Amino acid sequence: QLPLVESGGGLVQTGGSLTLSCGASGSTLGIYAIGWFRQAPGKAREAVSCISTSGNTQNYRDSVKGRFTVSRDNRLNTASLQMTSLNPEDTAIYFCAAASLASPSEQNMCRLWDESWYEHWGRGTQVTVSP
Repeated sequence: QLPLVESGGGLVQTGGSLTLSCGASGSTLGIYAIGWFRQAPGKAREAVSCISTSGNTQNYRDSVKGRFTVSRDNRLNTASLQMTSLNPEDTAIYFCAAASLASPSEQNMCRLWDESWYEHWGRGTQVTVSP
């Protein structure tokens, strides 16, 4: 099991920014595609963004395009989700998830809408945006 840990959540006002980080102590994160998901109170978990192992492919849900930026630093063994122009609708628990590649040819692959592709999940970090 890959020990994913998210950090960086918190309380911000509308229009504010936060950067979430995802790490895996003692493991090599660089061999996994990374997805970011969120779950608001009373709602189903939804995909937010993902990034391929190569970093060349990033995908976003429409509501965060232009506001969120996903990135990774395989040398530092971390992935990040930079969130700007936050609004109350972004309030949720944010999870990072990791997917193994079936072959090296998938290094540019990032499946945003396929939760089942992601084998490993962190416990999440709370993001709260006040009006």
